[in-house]
Amino acid sequence: MNARHLLILAAFGLGLAACDSSSDGAVDVALIGTPESVLTTSLRLSEPAQHVRAATQSGLVALNAQGETVPALAERWIVTDDGRSFIFRLREGTWPDGSELTAASVRDALVDAIDGLEGTSLAQDLAPVDEVRAMAGRVIELRLSTPEPYLLQLLAQPELALRQPGAETGPMTMQRDGEEITLNFKPPLERGLPEDEQWQETVREIRLHVLAADDAIALFDSGEAEAVIGGTLGDFPLVETGPLSSGTLRLDSTFGLFGIQVRAESGLLSNTGVREGLAMAIDRPALMARYNIGGWVATTRPVSPGLPGDPGLLRERWADQPIEERRAEAASRISAWRRQFDEGDLAQPATVTIALGEGPGWDLLFRDLAGQLANVGLRLERAEDARGADLLLIDRVARYPAPRWFLNQFHCSLNRGLCDENVDALVEAALAELDPTLRARAMAQAEAELTLANVYIPIGAPLRWSLVRGSVDAFLPNPYAFHPLPELAQIPR
Repeated sequence: MNARHLLILAAFGLGLAACDSSSDGAVDVALIGTPESVLTTSLRLSEPAQHVRAATQSGLVALNAQGETVPALAERWIVTDDGRSFIFRLREGTWPDGSELTAASVRDALVDAIDGLEGTSLAQDLAPVDEVRAMAGRVIELRLSTPEPYLLQLLAQPELALRQPGAETGPMTMQRDGEEITLNFKPPLERGLPEDEQWQETVREIRLHVLAADDAIALFDSGEAEAVIGGTLGDFPLVETGPLSSGTLRLDSTFGLFGIQVRAESGLLSNTGVREGLAMAIDRPALMARYNIGGWVATTRPVSPGLPGDPGLLRERWADQPIEERRAEAASRISAWRRQFDEGDLAQPATVTIALGEGPGWDLLFRDLAGQLANVGLRLERAEDARGADLLLIDRVARYPAPRWFLNQFHCSLNRGLCDENVDALVEAALAELDPTLRARAMAQAEAELTLANVYIPIGAPLRWSLVRGSVDAFLPNPYAFHPLPELAQIPR
């Protein structure tokens, strides 16, 4: 037995000895990230920050451990038959300052939240919301210009929490003492629940640790944390994926964007044919096989295949064409463009830059991409600054399972890179379709146009992973990779 195996076994033994990190009544959760990005007051939230915001601030509805929409500040709702009016009845209660939770105050808070998202993709998603009305008593209505089947999913996003100055509106309060962060449940009445004298026997305090991935994993391995949340492909190689990880490593089967967005507006990548050549040259299954993740499927579509209501009109590109033929075509297009426009040394490969995160997984991905593109006469270099990069790696989990989310990520108003105004117009026209079948077909046309524009080079779905001990009962993998912290701290009766 070599020294590495002895160290692993020793760490495993320590983990068993210390696996009950909650013996003092608390549950320790490590979130991968930085305190500055996770504990922000901004409406631009990283994925780990979404977990903290959702624990401490509530919207009309929320997401549970399965990724389903459940009541929050609204106790129930109805949707009119035409799908253009959502009517919510608010729970009885008060805001943190003691003022009454009224329809008017909730309307104002919701309008503020929506207005604060201006310039983001979420604002594009919420575009069908025409009006927020305060009705009699504790009832508010959202009127839509066109039906939006996933409006509840949107309202459950942490960015749509209804915040009030000075205190939390969510189920938990947060305290910070230096680097120590704790989350504690409010009494049941403050959470809109019936009074329960034994309520403290069913919940635990959360000690929250916001750490870099390697430190979070070390905390888990030592038995000092019961869960690690927020893992991505960038830090996946740090995880022990052998037999010792059985039962603790959890993978979310997500949908979303994992690929390369083109940002360069001039030079080689300004040519649509050349951009398509790059997309042709990438061997996606080979890129993904390195990580040995079962069920992780490559795609050439900008919209994740298999979404609900997919009319099946679009197929994978180049499915029957060998990678060698695709790369020969890509090399020919790049060479032809350079002979016509490039004044540099044509004997040397053309250079393009890409921005991607820091971490061993991203390092591996960069090396593999660089090796593949070298086959078609391109030298791939890592950009020092994302703002000046020709290409940008996108790794983003979808907020709801509809083509519009994917297409909105490339809306020209967001200024994220190359875009196509015709695609934006097609999406807007699709929204005007009231018949779901016709809308799905119109969205498929918009996806086809985005595909042909080659402003985004898809690879697959985002990878998200967590480490979870068996003592945490409420953790459930879900398509949104969202794991509500309050549920992790509840003790089953």
